[in-house]
Amino acid sequence: MKYAWIEDHRDQFSVTRMCRQLGVSRTGYCQWRTRPASDRSMANAVLDAQVAAMHAGSQRSYGRPRIVRGLGEQGIRVSHERVRNSLKRQDLRPVYKRPYRVTTDSAHHKPIAPNVLDRRFDGWGVNQAWVADITYIATGEGWLYLAVVMDLASRRIVGWSMSERIKADLVCQALKSAYWRRKPSAGLIMHSDRGSQYASDSHRQMIKDYRMIQSMSRRANCWDNAPMESFFKTLKVERTHRLRYDTRALAKLDIVDWIEGFYNRRRIHSSIDFKTPVNFESSLMAA
Repeated sequence: MKYAWIEDHRDQFSVTRMCRQLGVSRTGYCQWRTRPASDRSMANAVLDAQVAAMHAGSQRSYGRPRIVRGLGEQGIRVSHERVRNSLKRQDLRPVYKRPYRVTTDSAHHKPIAPNVLDRRFDGWGVNQAWVADITYIATGEGWLYLAVVMDLASRRIVGWSMSERIKADLVCQALKSAYWRRKPSAGLIMHSDRGSQYASDSHRQMIKDYRMIQSMSRRANCWDNAPMESFFKTLKVERTHRLRYDTRALAKLDIVDWIEGFYNRRRIHSSIDFKTPVNFESSLMAA
C-alpha cells in the first residue's frame, strides 16, 4: 500500500515529494494516518507476532507448513495463505539444507550384514528398529565426530557419542548409551551404513551381546539410511553451520543441548504427523 510505504520512509524523504512521486494526495495520506486501524490490519498484526514467535522459537527452521501446524497445536486456526503472507510481510525465511557429503569409509574387507531394514522406515513400534550414522562438526580445534542412534518409531535420538577420532569406539559408545537408556527387548533391528566402524569386531560383538539384529545399507546408497541423513542435514543447517565453535568442548555442550532440549522435545516433524519425537513416542506407548 502506498500510504504504508510513505509512513515507513517519512524519516528519510519529504512526505510531499513521496506523495507526488506515488501519485497520491498529501491530504489523503494525513487522513489515512489518523484513521483507526481496520479489524483486518489488527488481526494481521496479531498474526505477525504469532508467526514471528513461532519462527524464532524454532531457531528459524520452520517454514509455512510447520508454522501452520504449530499454531494449530496452540489452538490458533489459520490458513496457509495467511501464514505465507505474514512471512512475506516480515521477510522471514527458514534456513535451507546443504548438500549431503559422505563421511564413513566402506572400502574395507570386514563382514557386511544384509539389508534387513530394506528402507522400511515407518510403522515400527518403540524400540523395534534403530538407525545409526556418523557425521563431523568443524571446531577451532579441528573436527569433532558425532555418532547418533535414532529410534525409527518416533525419530527420537536415543543415543550419541562424540570424539576427535572416528574409530570403532565412537559408534560403540553411541550404541551403548542408547541401549542403557532404553533397555530394548531382543530382536531389535540395528541398521547403519557399511562403514568400517559399524563393521568392526567390537561393534558387531556388542550388537550380538545386546541380542540385536544387525542390518547394513547397500554400498554407497545413502537412501537406505535416509532418516539419519535427514537428521544430520537438519542438525547442520539449523544449528552447527550457523555457529562457530572455538573448542570441541563447546561444540559438545551445544549439540547435546540442541538434541535433547530442542530436537527431541520441541521440533515438530512432518514424518510423525507434525509432532515432536517425545510427544509422538508418548502417543505410541499410550495406544
